[in-house]
Amino acid sequence: MYRLMTIVTLAASLLISCNGNRSDARKSNDQPDATDSLAMGSSDMLYLAVGTYTSKEGSRGIYLYRFDTLTGKSDSVSMAEVTNPSWLTFSPDEQTLYAVGENDAVQSAVHAFSFDKAKGRLQKINSQETKGSGPCYVTIDAKGRNVHTANYGGGSISSFQVNDNGSLSPAISVIQFSGSGPDSVRQQQPHLHSVAYSPDGLSLFAADLGSDKLYRFTVQETPFQGQPVIQESSMTAIETPAGTGPRHFAFHPDGGRYLYLLGELSGEVVVYDHHNGELTEKQVIEADTVGARGSADIHVSPDGRFLYASNRLQADGIAIFAIDPDEGTLTKVGYQPTAKHPRNFVITPNGKYLLVAGRDEDRIQVFTVDETNGLLSDTNQDILLSKPVCLQFAKSN
Repeated sequence: MYRLMTIVTLAASLLISCNGNRSDARKSNDQPDATDSLAMGSSDMLYLAVGTYTSKEGSRGIYLYRFDTLTGKSDSVSMAEVTNPSWLTFSPDEQTLYAVGENDAVQSAVHAFSFDKAKGRLQKINSQETKGSGPCYVTIDAKGRNVHTANYGGGSISSFQVNDNGSLSPAISVIQFSGSGPDSVRQQQPHLHSVAYSPDGLSLFAADLGSDKLYRFTVQETPFQGQPVIQESSMTAIETPAGTGPRHFAFHPDGGRYLYLLGELSGEVVVYDHHNGELTEKQVIEADTVGARGSADIHVSPDGRFLYASNRLQADGIAIFAIDPDEGTLTKVGYQPTAKHPRNFVITPNGKYLLVAGRDEDRIQVFTVDETNGLLSDTNQDILLSKPVCLQFAKSN
């Protein structure tokens, strides 16, 4: 009798473990098809791609999840092995995912992965050297033909062309920057931290933490084959307040009327009017009020009413601002504590959820967004994953 009870108990335990919460990627190394558990194909369902640092045991690369934008629930789908994919971006048609490999000068690379939505699978196509160390950001143009990386250690921007199958050409240009800032430790040299196109696609902007500058390049619409769409000769340097340490920036969804720049070192958001690539500074406001010098990421809500900026190192959390509908200026309305080291966060397209990658607590937090005041509430539906540092959404079909 005792033996029979033991067998029954063991069988029940196995059943529970096989049907447990698959949001914890550390509980299983299998890779189920996208047909498992949360059903794909609905407009309410998204894919969530997560880039990680792989230096810690438990993380092996890029992880794919399903995310339900009505309930905030998630479920793991698959994983693609790659070293330190600290920033990701999907091609405009979402058939390809590009990821940096944030490594030393010898091993730094940008990788192209084909994305099979039906199966929820990433398959590496090819990799190319960035020829600049520590690539920490990757972006692609609206036509899906040109990819650029911001190389933090190398102080440079590398440009690549996209082939018909989504693969990347070798780097066709590497623009090297110069300069420094007042912080003798963190601004001894250029540190390019982000690069992105303006909404109209006519300009490419780049933030340099090391020199307190935001750079703008005029985009060539019809370059010759093998010629980059940006040339150093078209570059304009925009000075930011000394000691800002420009890191990430975001455009307002209303045609990019405003650009919001987050200073990692100053902990301030600099607000600019934006018109045809020209910037006019109009406001500087604190996101970090404790002087932690670790501000990280910045995003505007899809409806353009609120702005969010993350802070690390002390009082880790997200500063919340209301955006003036007529002027684009900011008023601070709240602060949401988060898991440690919120290096990156993302907002669902419907504006209902904000997900935070807490690198040093090995978890992604899921917050609801109050549509009336922009404030956040923790749903306690964490996704457990070692060292998550970048979150990107893709449609389910």
